Amino acid sequence: MFRLDDKFLEELGLGALPKEQKQALLQHIYSELEMRVGQRLTDGMSDELLDEFGFFVDMNMDGMNKWFGDNLPDYADRDDFKQLKEANAQAPEAAVMSEYGAMKWLQLNRPDYPQVVAAVLEELKNEIKSNKDAILAGAAAGAAGGEAKPPEENAAETPSEDAPTSDDAPAVDAPDDDVATNDDGDQAENFDQVE
Repeated sequence: MFRLDDKFLEELGLGALPKEQKQALLQHIYSELEMRVGQRLTDGMSDELLDEFGFFVDMNMDGMNKWFGDNLPDYADRDDFKQLKEANAQAPEAAVMSEYGAMKWLQLNRPDYPQVVAAVLEELKNEIKSNKDAILAGAAAGAAGGEAKPPEENAAETPSEDAPTSDDAPAVDAPDDDVATNDDGDQAENFDQVE
């Protein structure tokens, strides 16, 4: 498990960023990680599998019920489902089924999901480290009243228009119950590896 928080930015040499820029950068890193992991996971995947995962992304009850019926008919009786449901007691049933189904779908179809997340995160960290000076200079220029780019635009290059994308790409998702705060009270994203 890893956290996207102030400590994460400190490890990258970006602990000196102003608080609002830290938050913007952390959100950008999360979004970029989610997109890149989704692209990596869907690379070479059949349309049928992409559609299947789309049931969970779209919270399509008919599709989710069919998938559970075919692959995990006893899901509602499983301890891990009950724990997820209990931890998200206020969430609609479709949201809990979506979260649980996506996790189980990844375990079945992409058991390498935790390794993919770790590899993509490491690549992203290396890109950020190599742009650290530009990010800090942009933040300093912004603090001095200059026209600096927001730190998230300096953080990592975004894919070109020619880069493959998929609306049904599996996402790196941190459920609401996995959002924590750091010592400063700032929100931090947790990423748990699929068990």
